[in-house]
Amino acid sequence: MRLTIVIPALNEEQAIASIIERTLAAREHIVSHSPVTGVDVVVVSDGSTDGTVDIARGYEDITLIVFEKNQGYGAAIKRGFSVNQSELVGFLDADGTCDPRFFAELCSDLCNQNAAIALGSRLGPNSEMPPIRRLGNRIYATILSVLTNRIVHDTASGMRVIRREALDELYPLPDGLNFTPAMSARALLDERLPIVERPMSYKERVGESKLSVVRDGVRFLQTIIDMTLFVKPARVFLSIAILCGLITVFFAAHPIEMWLTQRRLEESMIYRLLFCSFLGSLGVLSLSALIIAQTLRSLERNRPDDDSLVARGLRGLFSKTGLTAICAITTPVILWLVGPGIVSWVAERQVYIHWSRVVLAGLLTFTLCQLITTKVVVGLVRIHIARLRFVTRQSRVEQQTRARRPLPIPKKPIPDLSRDVVLT
Repeated sequence: MRLTIVIPALNEEQAIASIIERTLAAREHIVSHSPVTGVDVVVVSDGSTDGTVDIARGYEDITLIVFEKNQGYGAAIKRGFSVNQSELVGFLDADGTCDPRFFAELCSDLCNQNAAIALGSRLGPNSEMPPIRRLGNRIYATILSVLTNRIVHDTASGMRVIRREALDELYPLPDGLNFTPAMSARALLDERLPIVERPMSYKERVGESKLSVVRDGVRFLQTIIDMTLFVKPARVFLSIAILCGLITVFFAAHPIEMWLTQRRLEESMIYRLLFCSFLGSLGVLSLSALIIAQTLRSLERNRPDDDSLVARGLRGLFSKTGLTAICAITTPVILWLVGPGIVSWVAERQVYIHWSRVVLAGLLTFTLCQLITTKVVVGLVRIHIARLRFVTRQSRVEQQTRARRPLPIPKKPIPDLSRDVVLT
């Protein structure tokens, strides 16, 4: 079992020599204190414009990859992973904050606990992380814990080990600094990718940090949300729909009670009902987004269909039978609400019905349009998915056919002897 350690570096001339030497020296310790039998070191210069590359070229025991232009922290790590086919891949930052010898403990934990990822937590007692970054990491960890029901304390750790076979499940991952939180979110949302975490020592970095607290903090948060929508869309969309439904019931309870008991509504309630209409539309829109997201998930290979209660309910709601039943129930209600107004408008050019009937009829009509439009879009997505699978299958069959087809034997050309015949 070999381990490939990738060191991404962007203008790290002050620290690159030290981290390379420490990593090379740690190889013997890693092999003797973990199941790893060999260690390869890969340094990737991500468009460095200082002396990083020249310094790294002085070490023969490493593989050096040079990006002429900056492609991103994640891109450098992924390129380093592709150098060989070692069973384990890992990475650590080039700024000297992490101890390469700690890979021995990460590899041991990974193998002993049969995990897909082992990461070092920078939030332990021996950490010199600045307070503002420590606070940001705790916020991201709390958000992910709420979304995934699993706990990781340091979602953006820059030192971790991954089984190569798990990369197929983790990809695609972004090319930028949000590579690490994206990996953490992707793994936490998928029960097939267990994570083990161990506190590690963390020193103040050498040189200037490339991390912007505000810009990269917002990017990290967006990455967590994107990964959640990609892997578990129900966690977001269904939560929004339920929240909208609860708030709508709360604000509509009093108007409904007054209508049932007094058959009237106060004029000031128009704002309350308009707000309820907005929330109702947002809730239905969230359900529509959820069914589309779940349909797109079927593009992933070897992904079994979601058979949860929520998935079955959504499929039933957006089925032909479900939509027909909804239309059969709501259409008469809409006609009852605005029918008298339409009749009076045609006959007298006046509308005598109360505004509340128009608001409710508009909400029901808009909801029906959303459901029908979603049904049409889902049908188109499924057609495109079926077409994509057919084209992929045909391409695979053609490739296999060409591979089995024997090579044609070239025929020898018949020589033209007319020029060699001498007539006498």
